Amino acid sequence: MRTNVEIDDSLMAEAMKLTQIKTKKQIIESALKEFISATHRKQLMSLRGKVEWEGNLDDMRTQDVQNI
Repeated sequence: MRTNVEIDDSLMAEAMKLTQIKTKKQIIESALKEFISATHRKQLMSLRGKVEWEGNLDDMRTQDVQNI
């Protein structure tokens, strides 16, 4: 998708310097992927303590992988 946006030159320059990524397109795509990944992590973390799990970790740790 072709899109025109104004991006702070100093932010772009710093991102390119820190990552060694050569193109603005790659920087933006990398930033979007990281943003999506971080958002997914936050959503998963919000479930902490809210999901009930029944099982025995000790049994699971000793089970043969083939039996799962």
